[in-house]
Amino acid sequence: MAIARVPSTVIDCPDPEALAIFYGALLDWKVDLDGYDGDWTEISDVTGQRFAFQKVENYTPPVWPGQHIPQQMHIDVDVDDLDEGEAAVLALGATKHEQQLGRTFRVFLDPAGHPFCLCQASPAGAAGAAQISG
Repeated sequence: MAIARVPSTVIDCPDPEALAIFYGALLDWKVDLDGYDGDWTEISDVTGQRFAFQKVENYTPPVWPGQHIPQQMHIDVDVDDLDEGEAAVLALGATKHEQQLGRTFRVFLDPAGHPFCLCQASPAGAAGAAQISG
């Protein structure tokens, strides 16, 4: 028997609403701004999987690939076409990282500076091997 259920990934950031809107658009998930108080909001898919965004005063984004300010976490998402995915996330407000260390994935920074990867989906639907460690 599980001790807990329905895990959430909570991402620290300076602007929870902006980051929720960014990831909501990226994943086509519902952005929940009902009762939003400026400190916390969530996005979710139809199955109930969630990401939460928590405001942190004096937030400092990670510096990747160095470890002076470690990334602490990152999100990988599959795309069918890396070029189309890149154009779409750039239009949402992401920034392409200057260092690209693989051919089957691309590293971007979300609007708060967190690294995330677009991974070329394999024919079987498995994620590309996007490991971003410094």
